[in-house]
Amino acid sequence: MANTHVHTPDAGDRDLVVRLVFGTMAAQTVRAAVQLRVVELIGDKERLAADVAADAGAEAQAMTRLLRALAGLGLLVEHTPDSFSVTPTGNLLDSRRPDSLTSLVRVFTEPAIARAWEHLDGSVRTGDVAFDAVFGTDFFSHLAQNPELSAEFNAAMSQAAGATAAALPFAYDFGRFTAVTDVGGGDGTVLAGVLDAHPGLTGVLYDTAEGLAQAGQALKRQGVRERCSLVAGDFFRSVPEGSDLYMMKSVLHDWSDDQAVTILSHCRAVLPDGGRVLIVEPVLPEVVDTGTDAHAADDGITYLSDLNMMVNLGGRERTRKDFEEVCRRAGLSVTSVTALTEAAPFSLIEAVAS
Repeated sequence: MANTHVHTPDAGDRDLVVRLVFGTMAAQTVRAAVQLRVVELIGDKERLAADVAADAGAEAQAMTRLLRALAGLGLLVEHTPDSFSVTPTGNLLDSRRPDSLTSLVRVFTEPAIARAWEHLDGSVRTGDVAFDAVFGTDFFSHLAQNPELSAEFNAAMSQAAGATAAALPFAYDFGRFTAVTDVGGGDGTVLAGVLDAHPGLTGVLYDTAEGLAQAGQALKRQGVRERCSLVAGDFFRSVPEGSDLYMMKSVLHDWSDDQAVTILSHCRAVLPDGGRVLIVEPVLPEVVDTGTDAHAADDGITYLSDLNMMVNLGGRERTRKDFEEVCRRAGLSVTSVTALTEAAPFSLIEAVAS
């Protein structure tokens, strides 16, 4: 069918392309700010660039240029020449804050991840995972071989889960269950939020030993450690028995459809009568619609996440039909899909035994 809506590019279109191309540079600018602890050094007052440079052990003029770039990106404000303060957005780059996103910045600007993205075109041509070809191993094996990066990744996933952990306990009827197993739950940020809001629940946090490395401390900070068991294992082999709710947040998108079916099948195998599987992930629309509120809130990030899954992990983001299909293959039926509006772009996909 011929395209009857031909649009002649204008200056706004050109500006959009330029902004997109400069996106990698913006990401590395934010990474440098985190590495140099710029926001922490400025603190809650105005500071001269030269003073920030001295505290950071950096060259004064170069620091001024970095701070001006950060101001241009909306993370700082330059009040008078060479004098800067931090914006509310910029405060998220302070590692001392409970809502900090510094680990998220470090991980998603990590050279290993960025290097795989250089081969996106190759992944599109072949369907192969670029990370595996570049590094000779898969992403999670690479993490297991690099404990510092593994710890940073766990912290990044915890930071990314903060909004979900706050919204999820009040967006789903957890009160009808007695025990919940969080499959691939990392340090337990999401499960801790659920247990804290529902004192009648007990929990099982199930992940690899590397994934659980920081879990004990995280659960203790939330005051729910006594109600939560930590179980190390491999969800490609099995999941623990004994819960009437099996929950997984941002797990299935890491894996291919066949692997997702395997994980879900193991949940199905231990699901009791009346039990549920709760999947917390973005749900892509059948057709990209940039005019929706959901797209505006997400700004297309979920589609970039989909490409990230392709080049680094071999997984994918999915539509409702995709989730219904992998669930069907695992012996499950999707009963509802509900947007988690307080933690966009996530949705709650509930499934029962077929």
